[in-house]
Amino acid sequence: MAVHPEADALLGRSHRLGGDPRNTNYAGGNASAKGVGADPVTGGDVELMWVKGSGGDLGTLTEAGLAVLRLDRMRALVDVYPGVEREDEMVAAFDYCLHGKGGAAPSIDTAMHGLVEAAHVDHLHPDSGIALACAADGEKLTAECFGDTVVWVPWRRPGFQLGLDIAAVRKANPQAIGCILGGHGITAWGDTSEECERNSLHIIRTAEKFLAERGRAEPFGPVIEGYAAPAAGERRQRAAALAPYVRALASQDRPQVGHFDDSEVVLDFLARAEHPRLAALGTSCPDHFLRTKVRPLVLDLPPAAPLDEAVARLRELHAEYRAEYAAYYRRHAEPGSPAMRGADPAIVLIPGVGMFSFGRDKQTARVAGEFYVNAVNVMRGAEAVSTYAPIEESEKFRIEYWALEEAKLQRMPKPKALATRIALVTGAGSGIGRAIAHRLVAEGACVVVADLNTENAEAVAEELGGPDKAVAVTVDVTSEEQIAEAFRAAVLAFGGVDLVVNNAGISISKPLLETSAKDWDLQHGIMARGSFLVSREAARVMIAQGLGGDIVYIASKNAVFAGPNNIAYSATKADQAHQVRLLAAELGEHGIRVNGVNPDGVVRGSGIFAGGWGAQRAAVYGVEEERLGEFYAQRTILKREVLPEHVANAVFALTGGDLTHTTGLHIPVDAGVAAAFLR
Repeated sequence: MAVHPEADALLGRSHRLGGDPRNTNYAGGNASAKGVGADPVTGGDVELMWVKGSGGDLGTLTEAGLAVLRLDRMRALVDVYPGVEREDEMVAAFDYCLHGKGGAAPSIDTAMHGLVEAAHVDHLHPDSGIALACAADGEKLTAECFGDTVVWVPWRRPGFQLGLDIAAVRKANPQAIGCILGGHGITAWGDTSEECERNSLHIIRTAEKFLAERGRAEPFGPVIEGYAAPAAGERRQRAAALAPYVRALASQDRPQVGHFDDSEVVLDFLARAEHPRLAALGTSCPDHFLRTKVRPLVLDLPPAAPLDEAVARLRELHAEYRAEYAAYYRRHAEPGSPAMRGADPAIVLIPGVGMFSFGRDKQTARVAGEFYVNAVNVMRGAEAVSTYAPIEESEKFRIEYWALEEAKLQRMPKPKALATRIALVTGAGSGIGRAIAHRLVAEGACVVVADLNTENAEAVAEELGGPDKAVAVTVDVTSEEQIAEAFRAAVLAFGGVDLVVNNAGISISKPLLETSAKDWDLQHGIMARGSFLVSREAARVMIAQGLGGDIVYIASKNAVFAGPNNIAYSATKADQAHQVRLLAAELGEHGIRVNGVNPDGVVRGSGIFAGGWGAQRAAVYGVEEERLGEFYAQRTILKREVLPEHVANAVFALTGGDLTHTTGLHIPVDAGVAAAFLR
């Protein structure tokens, strides 16, 4: 069925407005359109409203993300409205106003759109508009900026009463094109979709120009001596060194994924004299502090402070933050309030280094950071023309622990088995490593795709869903510096590392007398030495995090089975197998489990077999290369060919949560080779 013309115009407008971060933040704001549709029962005309549903994003909105309501029913709610003390009850009433199957779930802002007498309405969260909304004299500044074309509406929590307030403003001010909502954002309207969009952009751009022309040059004050950011390389080295410790603090209540931002807007804010005062005031717009918590944790040391001193101070500040957050909860919680959701910070600010933000997954962590950048822009605008004055703490609590917000959280799907876990897989650009990376992402993990072949690594990371799911790093596992750099990239991308798979390898198949010392050194340098180096770097990060972890070695049936013409490969696999036992014994006190997988005959999809190993082994066994997988299958007990996906399944079995008390184990994935049974 074709999209209704008004809904189609709404979607186009939403994409244009939502696609520009100057207009609104991710998943922030909503837009609506009114028009006439057909009643599905009578076939007669009925007035309808299409509005962005709960949790949607304007920039990527689809028809399925629209709630569709009958206007006669929506407006009839005014007659049964029980008053502001019971306005939350009206959200459930929206379900009885839905047209047909209703589309997406209506959001709390539905009343704002339905009650305002205008065919098209936008509610947005632009930094410029919120700067006026959060200025101490915002009402006066709004009048100076817009005259009587944009009306000031004092702070009111989103809901049915706010919809009534804006409807009244619209009716009393026919010349107005919209309003500034104190502490919140903007709302604009129009008779057509084009007019509404034009009015929204006029408010946003006019506010931007007003702030730029009227604002003072250094709203955050002068640079604090010693707080200027060092060069990018030094800064990111420092960030990588701090990241595991910061993630440990943000994960005390529950594990979190991290995001790092050292953009100029963040660094400049943290270098200036007013940042401690402004950060302590917290964010204001409801969309901001729902993502960022009411305020960030801010390190009060310069970037040149010794690392140990910075870590120790962060721990002290974290203890204070948790105590203060618990006190905030106690100050405002009522008998029916939801339980405290956790007292760890979502935003950690490190002067001269940047911002770490945290969430249940990478996207949530990244968006939290983006929202704090929005908050910094708001503070700058407000301080440039006035004083930043966010809404009262009690109002922030009412939003953060709103029963409707709690209900939204409860509707979220159950986390997958590897949610919040960050994995680094070597040799992940093809074959077994690629299959492992795919399985880990499918189970909720973020994955660092590490491979010597940059193009392959980047292709796999893209397959996995891009930077919110996976990032690619180029690494030669014989290089200590490249391994260290890969882990630095991992902690800056996702906050830390919890799960490492030693999979990188080559295979040299030669008889003893034809195996050179160079062959031996190459084979052992990549797999035995490389696995050791990767595991050592992994342990450093995991111990700093204090969250435990998993290290998995992809060893081989050849670690325990003696076959012909395979001295270099089999010996290095035996080395890897014993590394598993040694590291399991050593790292267990840190909650780090070390296990192995022993595959055999993984021919299809294998980079090693495609690189010449298959031809060599086929020659040894006297079979055609294209039939090697079948040959391997027939010599097994189960008579089944082993594929990369089967090895990936074993990695998940070891790390997915059911084998929490297992370490030092090797799982055969060989379809049954009696000579390789573990004894």
